[in-house]
Amino acid sequence: MKKQGTGRSPGVGKPPARLAGARPFVPTSPSVKRPANSPVKGRPAGAGPTLSVAEALAKVSPARWAAFEILMLVGQSKGHSDELLHSRLTEALSPEDRNLATALVMGVLRWQIALDARVRGLLQRPEQRLAEEVAIALRMGAFQLLHMDRIPVHAALSESVELCRAAGQPHATGMVNAVLRKVAAAQKPGIRVFESTAAFAERLGHPLWLVERWVKAYGREAALRICEADQQEHGEGGMFPLHTDPLVALPLMDDGSRLVAEIAAAAAPTGRDQPARVWDCCAAPGGKTLILALRLPQAEILATDVSAKRLAQMQARMRRHPYAERVKCAVADAAEEKNVRGEFDLILCDVPCSGTGTLAGNPEIRHVLRLEELERQSIRQKRILRGALQRLAPGGRLVYSTCSLEPEECEQVVDELLTEQKLRRIPIDQLLQELPSSSTPQQGWQPASAVRDGALRTLPGVHACDGFFAVVLARD
Repeated sequence: MKKQGTGRSPGVGKPPARLAGARPFVPTSPSVKRPANSPVKGRPAGAGPTLSVAEALAKVSPARWAAFEILMLVGQSKGHSDELLHSRLTEALSPEDRNLATALVMGVLRWQIALDARVRGLLQRPEQRLAEEVAIALRMGAFQLLHMDRIPVHAALSESVELCRAAGQPHATGMVNAVLRKVAAAQKPGIRVFESTAAFAERLGHPLWLVERWVKAYGREAALRICEADQQEHGEGGMFPLHTDPLVALPLMDDGSRLVAEIAAAAAPTGRDQPARVWDCCAAPGGKTLILALRLPQAEILATDVSAKRLAQMQARMRRHPYAERVKCAVADAAEEKNVRGEFDLILCDVPCSGTGTLAGNPEIRHVLRLEELERQSIRQKRILRGALQRLAPGGRLVYSTCSLEPEECEQVVDELLTEQKLRRIPIDQLLQELPSSSTPQQGWQPASAVRDGALRTLPGVHACDGFFAVVLARD
């Protein structure tokens, strides 16, 4: 079956999406545009009357139609799931329907590889390539049958069939019905005593090539735990909550990003006669900048980003936090030395990356990422890091970080720059130990377990957070 892509290039952040207007009972996806009262196509005239699109859509719940449209747009690289789920496609839904649409979209994207494998084995011709509308209807139906215990079987079956009909694929409704009935009747597969890497990669909805890399880098058990963690919604399975300060409105951000920002603040040089100059050089969406502003109240902070749109959104976010009023923002490409003037005592270089440490919250990355993308990201990251280091003052420190699990974007980038410039690594162990309780996980946090060769390395499932890498570099 055809694998779906995502609306963003990995590591480039969430891109703007051109969204179609949404009303659950009028098709808006490019592939299903037609007058609402026209008959669906695909059957010969002599085969008898067919339902109109409006009649077919009337049998589909608003939540399922919204989820179907969003999955179509994601597959056509016309939006990122998170943005589409907060767009006009869902604004008319009730809270309950919005929750169901979210569960369907994110669940199908997480389990797509496993769902395709299950369906493929039930097709009369497993090698056949299904139309995108049919593939998505099958995935949605199979996901409900296999992973949503509260969904009645008849609802998952009938509405998947009607989705297919409403999307202009009436000839496939019989096949969709037959396949999903087999899925419903089959016993759910159990976990084997031992699984090959290929087996657990497919069972847990991950590309084999990516899982094999994790096995090589972190070991089989860690790779299995990463895959298991990626299949859970954020907040499930022990994603660690951080202590909060009741007197301060802390920014809403994921736990791994918060930890990196706290490390950066702790790495700031001390004992200076004047306020430290701080540069967050890839700042949007601004969560880490807010932590730096909170923890370094005397610092002069510059926050830059290459995207004017994202920077404008970040500035609006800064205005909601009084302690960030002194943060200065500017559009700038950190890779271009001329864009920023002066030297800085602390630089946070949280570069764009593939995002493979965040698949739980960004499941579509796994469907679009290719091996060659890692090299492209690595080249870009080195350019940004070189540009940032040009502005690092003597005695200053730079924190390089990513939300990637891939060595090409993490250790290998740092190792290459260390051979070029007179820098030294600051072991991150002591910084982790010195972090205040308000910036560390509440339970089960063992700093030593998150240190690898003197750098921070968290792994989903191994540590109760997303996967992050961070290293502290110093210029003497």
